[in-house]
Amino acid sequence: MPVDPIQLTKRLVNIESTTYHEGLAGAFLHEFLSSQRYLVERMPVSQPERALTPGAGDGERFNVYAALPGVTPDVVLSTHMDTVPPYFGCREDDEFLYGRGACDAKGIIAAQVAAADRLREAGVKVGLLFVVGEERDSVGADVANQHPKGSRFLINGEPTDNRLALASKGALRVELRAKGKMAHSAYPELGESAIDKLVEALHDVLAMPLPAEPEIGPSTLNIGLIEGGRAPNVIADKAEAHLLIRLVGPADETKQNIVKTVGDRADVTFSLELPFVRMRKVGNLPTMVAKFTTDIPSLTAWGEPFLLGPGSIHVAHTPDERIAKKELLEAVDLYFQLAEELVRS
Repeated sequence: MPVDPIQLTKRLVNIESTTYHEGLAGAFLHEFLSSQRYLVERMPVSQPERALTPGAGDGERFNVYAALPGVTPDVVLSTHMDTVPPYFGCREDDEFLYGRGACDAKGIIAAQVAAADRLREAGVKVGLLFVVGEERDSVGADVANQHPKGSRFLINGEPTDNRLALASKGALRVELRAKGKMAHSAYPELGESAIDKLVEALHDVLAMPLPAEPEIGPSTLNIGLIEGGRAPNVIADKAEAHLLIRLVGPADETKQNIVKTVGDRADVTFSLELPFVRMRKVGNLPTMVAKFTTDIPSLTAWGEPFLLGPGSIHVAHTPDERIAKKELLEAVDLYFQLAEELVRS
């Protein structure tokens, strides 16, 4: 019986799989794909110690790869199983499915499984790869890249409104840590405020010019986390900030400018770097530019990359995350069309 992407999406959304807790979703997909006559492989992914807190699926963590027995795929459909917190289950109305992961990326998993079902019936050698950790550090993709299956093409899924991405921005995660000297706040001259240093450094970093690409747009910077100090009446001896820059070119110049701008006011650490990626147009598929980052830079061994998926990135990571049922069904057709055109060309 053909895979129903709407029903499969509902089942997946009702499984909690926030990052580090993807085990239950992986186990479900292993069982489901095995029942669809695939040979299914689990690729173990290590669990960082900081993540071992109570939650769904604690313990085993793994990617899921599936293909028909003995088949080396020409094209692999791939996306991620993990979601951002907080978890909330599925509900629906006539038009939409709602819930955490509905568009990012469990609806995409369902559409890819349904498309693969059609592709193999059409004689296309297809594989499926579902990874962990995309929302945090792409560790699942890194592990998968050590175990390529010989595919010529990779179709990665993220919410692109069913348009083929011509580019996706890179990411540079930056951590600033300032040190000071504690003192009574009534006598600030006896101390040295780490918070003052950090605030001044951040002010100057925000004023930095960032690279831009005429066809893509500018790089963007977000200060996502600030913490520090001890109490309102204590001069702060420590403070830190975590930044994320969406890149439209190489990171080296931006990294050098940050280090120069911050100077000796804080220590600078670059904890994640994913490159900007350009991709090609295929046929008459509508196109877009993805301002977000994907697993594609970490899956270089899986073939020429393409990026396409149902749903809007504007509702991903929000309390109103949803996907249109119509768009989900259209995605199955688009994945089939793109994959067939690639392998037949």
